[in-house]
Amino acid sequence: MFAYCRFGVNNKLSLYRFTIILTLTLLLGSCSKGGNRLEQIKAKGELIVVTRNAATTYYESREGFMGVEYEIVKAFADSLGVSVRFVIKEDIADLFNAMNEGNVDIAAAGLTHTKKRGEKYTFGPTYQMVAQQLVCHRGGKRPKKLDELVGVSIRVPAHSSYVEQLKKIKEIHPEIQWQEVENTDTESLLEEVWSKSIDCTVADENIVAINRRYFPELSIQFNLSDPKPIAWLIAKKSGDLEEALEDWFSEFIESEKLDDIMHRYYGYIELFDYVETRAYQRKIVTHLPKYIKFFKEAAQHYKVSWTLLAAQAYQESHWRANAKSPTGVRGMMMLTQTTARELGIKNRLNPHSSIMGGAYYLNKLRKRLPVAITEPDRTWIALAAYNVGMGHIWDARKLARQLNKNPDRWKELAEVLPLLTKKKYYQNLKHGYARGYEPVSYVQSIRDYQDILEKNMKENSLWQ
Repeated sequence: MFAYCRFGVNNKLSLYRFTIILTLTLLLGSCSKGGNRLEQIKAKGELIVVTRNAATTYYESREGFMGVEYEIVKAFADSLGVSVRFVIKEDIADLFNAMNEGNVDIAAAGLTHTKKRGEKYTFGPTYQMVAQQLVCHRGGKRPKKLDELVGVSIRVPAHSSYVEQLKKIKEIHPEIQWQEVENTDTESLLEEVWSKSIDCTVADENIVAINRRYFPELSIQFNLSDPKPIAWLIAKKSGDLEEALEDWFSEFIESEKLDDIMHRYYGYIELFDYVETRAYQRKIVTHLPKYIKFFKEAAQHYKVSWTLLAAQAYQESHWRANAKSPTGVRGMMMLTQTTARELGIKNRLNPHSSIMGGAYYLNKLRKRLPVAITEPDRTWIALAAYNVGMGHIWDARKLARQLNKNPDRWKELAEVLPLLTKKKYYQNLKHGYARGYEPVSYVQSIRDYQDILEKNMKENSLWQ
């Protein structure tokens, strides 16, 4: 199990902190000092960081830029009193080339600390431990052990840590074969497994945990490695920067701020499950009645179906007024702080304020869409924007036109949005990578909830 992927077990977190502190202690005793990279960073007032555009590292959401690497880097830069400039490289080879050219200060991209990499670069303190996993499709070949990998189609990104691990395994099992693919990433290969284009791939377990929520047919067969350290990478002989990282990470871990970040991004994963219909039907009776008048008031004011707003609120919070997401949005309609400020809402946990605010924001998004989009597509696309952010909707519309699809039809836009996870498509779009499967699933879930709600109320004579 990778550190922070599953929370709530204090002794595991304590053990993890002990491991990190021990690692820091060893680094402090062994690293050589020298160089003035940190002084240069402070002098120019900017920390330049190369990373990947992915769900586990750095991406743009409706709340702004997010990601584990983004948040940790931002915290470090803030401690130095400098700004951050992120340089996006999707291919591992390009990322290392950026480091070799000396134009970036740090590589923060979920990089595994391997012996081969350590010979050329200096790694900062460990902040996560992850195992490499063999991932296959539930309906395809599912080897249970290394001996069963013969004849299995395996692809991994070229220059990745997975290649190094497979080469170690091959020393013991020489019959094992795999293909190293240039210009691809782990997420893309997981999708190839999901689509049955290949049998299996290898991926870090944190990446698998995130992506199984979008591709539930992915099956973890077994671990190919013990948990390995993840750390930032800096150039050799970056003495003062290396020392600053060690000191800062030590304080950051001890303050439990790193725990907080990891919990926001990974703490909910083990709790994730599809909501059972019967549980939803029970809540229509036990939870919904106290909020119906708020939904109807908001619906009348903003000219939208109250059952749609109720279904959206259930998707957002399960009708819990005090709900809080891993990203910090809060309340019944999961409002961002920006939206709350725009509406003058001081307490996002107030259900009436949250419902009115959510309806306002959805209506605002509907109004921003081109007049050519008619209902119900207008509402479905606005809901997708509520989930993923309007910037990614503009990108998806642009891409739809390039693919000769109708950007004004939700059905066709829903086919395009998942492509925003693919480098070949998002690298030329303004807002870059997006978890494009989420808004599609989001809209479908709301439509399902609305249909169930209306059917349930009709059958039980609950309409007023």
